[in-house]
This record gives sequence, C-alpha cells and structure tokens, in this order.
Amino acid sequence: MKAPELILALALLATPATAQDFLRGIELPAHRALFAQRGDAGLISFETDGCSGGLSSSWRFVARTFPKFRALYDAHPPWEGCCVIHDRAYHNAGGAAQAEASYDARLSADDTLRACVMQHGETHAEEYADRYDMTPDQIRSAHSITAEAMFAAVRLGGAPCSGLPWRWGFGYPNCSMLQPLAPARE
Repeated sequence: MKAPELILALALLATPATAQDFLRGIELPAHRALFAQRGDAGLISFETDGCSGGLSSSWRFVARTFPKFRALYDAHPPWEGCCVIHDRAYHNAGGAAQAEASYDARLSADDTLRACVMQHGETHAEEYADRYDMTPDQIRSAHSITAEAMFAAVRLGGAPCSGLPWRWGFGYPNCSMLQPLAPARE
C-alpha cells in the first residue's frame, strides 16, 4: 500500500474524534508557518470577492448575461453575506495569536459559514418557495446541500500558506509552505 492510500485508509477507519485529531495534525504545520512567517507584518487592507472559488463571480456573469436569471435569482448569490463574514475571519486568521488557536478559529469560521447558509435557507424558505415554485423543505434542502458543499470546499482549499488568494490569513502577505532549500554542505 502506498503512503497516500495508507493515509486515506487510516482516516476512513478513524473514529470521529481521532479523525479530527488526524486532520488537525495535518493542518497545524501550515498554521505554524503562518505565524512564523508573518512576524510583525501588518495586515493588508481587507478585500472580498464575495463567495470565493468563482462562485460569486460566476453568478454575477450569468446574471449579467441572462436577464431572466437575474430577475429570478438576483445579481449575487443569496447567501453572499455569509461569505463576506467568512472572508473577514480568514483575512486576519480569526485574530488568533498562535497556531493552535488559529486552527480552532478557522474550523469555527468554516462551521459558522455552513450554519449561516443553512440559516439563510431557513429564514427565506417560505419566500423562496413561492418565488421559485418549490416547497419550503426543498429550499431548506437546497441550502443544506449548498452549505455542506461550501464547508467541504473551504476546509479543502482554505488552509493557510497555500498560495491561494482565499487562504486562511490572506491578509498577511508572503506566507508559503514551501521553504527555500538550505545550501548543500560539502
């Protein structure tokens, strides 16, 4: 069995608590790198793209291109406000002062994003059901599926020092998991 297959097998066999510890252990080096590399660097100005990964930008493109889509679904994803709140936490690494707290803050921010999208569906279930000719339960279900997909996406693609523009701690420049090679010894 190759190393990636072994890691996957161990992750699948782990109990939920053990799986969380396993994932924490994989991610903590990136949080340590963030704190080691940021030093005294100040935060860059906050900017948001709404929902990252192209979700908001694709939605806006479709809304501009198809006026009937925009009339029915608006110009932005209905849960975009949840993404902006999430981006604020990601910008400054949740205000954490050390790696372990940073990991916990990121997990909390991602859980909050998921809960926010689901709550949006709950809050607007009746209104959207009438608007989209669906049942309130279908609206809730669609929001729940969306929330879970967004949670999985940010857990997978939002780790610190990944080089991605939507990474945890994106307000701190120059964070990388790739360290320069030490000079060869003779």
